[in-house]
Amino acid sequence: MPNVTIYTTPYCPYCTMAKQLLTSKAVAFEEIDVSRDAAKREALIRKSGQRTVPQIWIGERHVGGCDDLYALDSAGQLDPLLAT
Repeated sequence: MPNVTIYTTPYCPYCTMAKQLLTSKAVAFEEIDVSRDAAKREALIRKSGQRTVPQIWIGERHVGGCDDLYALDSAGQLDPLLAT
């Protein structure tokens, strides 16, 4: 199973929803809170080109945000991606 990384902030409902989906699939993930760390936020922007959270990586693949994660799941593409 590839490493899963999710950049979040504590009070983001979309972050919570994304983490719930991953947890429901028994996926361990590294959560990086960017709410109070400007350097981590800047690293996220450089890495993803995005300012919003959550931003999710499965292995080296940038999945995107919460809606993107759920869209992959709805299309039946999330489980195979997690299994690689």
